[in-house]
Amino acid sequence: MSSPIGNIRLSAHLPKRPQNAHKGLFGRVLVVAGSRTMCGAGFLCAKSALMAGAGLVYWALPQRMQPSFAAALPEVITLPLPENELGEIAASAWELLPEICEKYKPSLVVAGPGMGKSPLLPHLLSDIALPLLVDADGLNALAREPGWQYHWPKERPAIFTPHAAEMARLLHTSVATETVVRQAQVQELARFTGGVAVLKGAPTLVAANMGGELHTYQNTTGGPALAKAGSGDVLSGVIAGLWAQLGTAEGFSVHTAFEAAVCGVFLHGRAGDLAGRDKGEYSVLATDTLAYLPQAFLSEREDA
Repeated sequence: MSSPIGNIRLSAHLPKRPQNAHKGLFGRVLVVAGSRTMCGAGFLCAKSALMAGAGLVYWALPQRMQPSFAAALPEVITLPLPENELGEIAASAWELLPEICEKYKPSLVVAGPGMGKSPLLPHLLSDIALPLLVDADGLNALAREPGWQYHWPKERPAIFTPHAAEMARLLHTSVATETVVRQAQVQELARFTGGVAVLKGAPTLVAANMGGELHTYQNTTGGPALAKAGSGDVLSGVIAGLWAQLGTAEGFSVHTAFEAAVCGVFLHGRAGDLAGRDKGEYSVLATDTLAYLPQAFLSEREDA
């Protein structure tokens, strides 16, 4: 089944926000992200998850980064992890993650933004039992593992968010430019992982494998304003924040992952469009897209 997002009533799929709500109803996102040279990726992802409505967000990051970002992002609980000589999260951080998960009880994990070749990534991707959103360097770590798709735990709900080059590396194929080839690739990734695949680009495509049946959507928002470093980090945070809410309310499954991805790419694209309208498509930064997320959510409510 294939349909553009614009043909569905998006507001019907957004998480509900009852008047008597408390933060525990809206899920807990653990973002594992960042390194010395890409410290902003985790910032963008963690803040976007909060702005998309997650109740609590934790950011596990290299220990030397923690004081600065704890001050810059006071709404997020920052968790310092040991780092190696390259400023990447060290493999020994894996010993701390069970304690972190026991203490903070995250609903899902975002793995990869700005992590470089952190030796923690293989452990994080293969061994953590929580629902998982894999982005950026998490995807590159998977691509370096021969036959990774045959060992992926299909029973664990997961969302993958590659751009075209990352998708090509994951599938060991060439970079796709034609929509029909892009659709075949996003469906292939969803099929063999048993999860949800988001192929970023123009247009962004979302595919899900639900009980052997493939569902595919083509996004209708977004444009050149989003063609800037950091946009993908914002998107992964938005999707994670929405999934935290939907999963807490309805259960973490391929179905809620798909809903979160569909809503996330639409709202992220609309935020970029709104920022481009006001600032011009040349000058929009990822932080601008993040700042326009509230308007994107409000415009969807007004259109309902």
